[in-house]
Amino acid sequence: MTPLLSHLRIAFVGFLMGCADVVPGVSGGTIAFICGIYERLLNGIKSFDITSLKLVFQGDFKGVWARIPFPFFIALGFGLLTAVLTLAKVLEHFMTNYPAQLWSFFFGLVLGSIVLLGRKTWAWKPLDWVTFFGFGGATFVLVGLQTLQTPDGLPFVFIAGAIAICAMILPGISGSYLLVIMGKYDTVIEAVNDRDVVTVAVFCAGIATGVLSFVRVVSWLLNQHRHVTLIALTGVMAGALRTLWPWKETLTTRVNSSDEVVPLTQANIMPGAESNLLLAVGLAVVGGIAVLLIERLAKAEES
Repeated sequence: MTPLLSHLRIAFVGFLMGCADVVPGVSGGTIAFICGIYERLLNGIKSFDITSLKLVFQGDFKGVWARIPFPFFIALGFGLLTAVLTLAKVLEHFMTNYPAQLWSFFFGLVLGSIVLLGRKTWAWKPLDWVTFFGFGGATFVLVGLQTLQTPDGLPFVFIAGAIAICAMILPGISGSYLLVIMGKYDTVIEAVNDRDVVTVAVFCAGIATGVLSFVRVVSWLLNQHRHVTLIALTGVMAGALRTLWPWKETLTTRVNSSDEVVPLTQANIMPGAESNLLLAVGLAVVGGIAVLLIERLAKAEES
């Protein structure tokens, strides 16, 4: 694959990640994992380290360019921003008017990814099954928690930023959803809307600290214990399916930046008689097929 086509594919992956991040409860890390750029993304983030900072202070910008994969991040960021700027309203419209159908598609997308990843790591030993159900069960419980009362103050805003970005790195878990659970989602949104520079800066510092440290942990695990780590990530994605269940009941709401009342916390329910179950299943199948197509694109680039 030529460099131009490779960059276009990365931009397309970024576009898909942006679409996923717009939908609350869906992780862009899942898309990166499906598309085969997950480890490349981790290694790229790892390159923002002390060595790169020293090169900047030394004025060796050529060395910085060679060390950090800027073309990769530029292409990925371009696609992500394009999705956010062009499809945010469209996805919000579908989330408001056709939530079950949208959730069904993403449910099928992640379910197909689990099957695909399980096939790549097969055959599993008894310990592998324990790992899968352990991480799957823990994630299932985590994403089912309701809003907690966490202390106010900038130190906890910092911690919330670090935890949220760690979740975003893991396939399946939405960082924004964890902010809701920690009771810091509204705090961050209000800080952005009110131009509270101090709170936003502390939150971003937490994000930077979390991402630069946690990616090293995940990367080390993938390098040293790849098989069991992939099974653990498969369990995380399986447990996170709880947030993607298409039929939900709204428990609490919030007012967004457009003064619209939108869901804040929701609980899963069984589909009612008015639910278009056949359409939901069809969209889930489409999501699963999309995974296979994306995997083929990833293999095409590798070849």
